[in-house]
Amino acid sequence: AQAYPTRPVRIVVGFAPGGLNDINARLIGQWLSERLGQQFIIDNRPGASGNIAMESVVRSPPDGYTLVTVATSSAVNATLFKNLPFNFLRDIAPVGSIGRTALVMEVHPSVLVATGLELIAYAKANPNKLNMASPGSGTGPHMASELFKLMAGVSMIHVPYRGSGPMLNDLLSGQVQFAFDAIASSIGHIRAGRLRALGVGNATRVEALPDVPAIAEFLPGYEASGWIGLGAPRNTPAEIIDKLNREINAGLADPRIRARIADLGNTPLALSPTEYGKLLAEETKKWAKVVKFAGIKPE
Repeated sequence: AQAYPTRPVRIVVGFAPGGLNDINARLIGQWLSERLGQQFIIDNRPGASGNIAMESVVRSPPDGYTLVTVATSSAVNATLFKNLPFNFLRDIAPVGSIGRTALVMEVHPSVLVATGLELIAYAKANPNKLNMASPGSGTGPHMASELFKLMAGVSMIHVPYRGSGPMLNDLLSGQVQFAFDAIASSIGHIRAGRLRALGVGNATRVEALPDVPAIAEFLPGYEASGWIGLGAPRNTPAEIIDKLNREINAGLADPRIRARIADLGNTPLALSPTEYGKLLAEETKKWAKVVKFAGIKPE
């Protein structure tokens, strides 16, 4: 472990380039490359809401040379998919968290609403007229959308994609009209007026979009935020996990990295492997209730 790493390390991302998981993986991967003297290479393996990537890592040697992004979708999938060939909480060792992610509720400018309340009124008057895009079934943005539908009492047609990048392409072109997305991947389009932000999923407003209300301001009790970190195959040596955790947390304390994370609409979240494991267990339990209550099925 003292010499680790002696060769390049892969970080497997379960979604297409350009989305939240990908952006965060590249940010922390670059930091780890600089600190540890070996390349941390991003390996995008989209499909099945991140399960293809997760299974490939579960089956990889537990030697520290294969890592995986672990996000809200990882916790959701544990309940959403009935016959997964792995058990997320059992088979993935928590390495370190990167941050909590604010989600933004947005529409294509062709949808003639200016506020969240106007959107709810429009959706109630036009059930299933809006196409609700997501980066994939069971992802954080999808669950935020389902929670919004449930609490607002509206109906929309879910259109899942293979990541935030492809979803945004169709949202920007007007092929789909409504989505939740990580602020990280949408903020440039919002600032340029290509998308209209109607609310953020955090309990309070976020620094990156100070003029956009928290959804809870017009839909009391609403809260949905994402999170992301890194995991490794079960039985990866504790010394390697601890070394990676120390370096990730050093990155989260670095002013340059913190500023970049904040600019993406995220809040750095430095936890020990044990604390991160506790968060994963709590989130898996929380979203299991939403999956069951809303009757969500994989698509």
